[in-house]
Amino acid sequence: MHIISLSTEKLEMIKYNHSLTTEFILVGFTDQPDLKALLFVVFSAMYLVTMVGNLGLVALIYMEHRLHTPMYIFLGNLALMDSCCSCAITPKMLENFFSEDRRISLYECMAQFYFLCLAETADCFLLAAMAYDRYVAICRPLQYHTLMSKKLCIQMTTAAYIAGNLHSIVQVGLLLRLTFCGSHQINHFFCDVLPLYRLSCVDPYINELMILILSGFVQTFTITVVLISYFCILFTIFTMKSKEGRGKALSICASHFLSVSIFYGSLLYMYIRPNSFNEGDKDVPVAIFYTLVIPLLNPFIYSLRNKEVINAIKRIMKI
Repeated sequence: MHIISLSTEKLEMIKYNHSLTTEFILVGFTDQPDLKALLFVVFSAMYLVTMVGNLGLVALIYMEHRLHTPMYIFLGNLALMDSCCSCAITPKMLENFFSEDRRISLYECMAQFYFLCLAETADCFLLAAMAYDRYVAICRPLQYHTLMSKKLCIQMTTAAYIAGNLHSIVQVGLLLRLTFCGSHQINHFFCDVLPLYRLSCVDPYINELMILILSGFVQTFTITVVLISYFCILFTIFTMKSKEGRGKALSICASHFLSVSIFYGSLLYMYIRPNSFNEGDKDVPVAIFYTLVIPLLNPFIYSLRNKEVINAIKRIMKI
């Protein structure tokens, strides 16, 4: 009886010490009240501008029939995914500036990461589709309407969403296999996958391997499409005899290439860099950039340099 009771006591102690964490605390940025107020104002303004800019661009493309072309369909869906990314993270982050406990449940955490992963993965494929669209428009203009048919455009957009959902489901499923115990403080302002790995009391080796394989494949494939497309585009542009034609082609591609460079640069640094799973101190600045700054900048990068979008805005404003 003594042996049985001792074994039971040990089991209870083990169960207590390894109790599952069902909620986390998002540490956020700072505990200084003055700095909190300033950051709240800054990020609130960024969120407002991001949502107005991206959803406004989606509405403009929907309302203006002249923008119902593959290039703008891809752009509208990119703006929609940027809105999804911002909505997944910013409201909870703003709430936590004035929340005492800053708690987030395990399922809220998984949902937050799911929508972030969906948006970022879909963005990768949409940017690759936009690069291919520009390649066909500049390098094979006579075949543009054949090669970039409405059917193909819908298929490419649908494939981007399917890939985003599949990648998110796999990553969230792998996260749910982990056991979180002990410390439940996430040293971040949202539930990203790398800080969660660091809290796991189960070896996350399989998760780390899968994120390297899947994220590496997504980024390698889409970056390859972008680079090949732009190599062909630049070759075609520099063989043009007309200076006016070269200037117009470069202007069309410059905004897209700028957005692609910023987006992929931050993602590669965040998830594919050496020791990315151990260098938690570098997560927050890079995460701010690709989750908050890029969705803020994209509508302006594409709109301010695009005469068709500007003209569409003027026509809508007159109405």
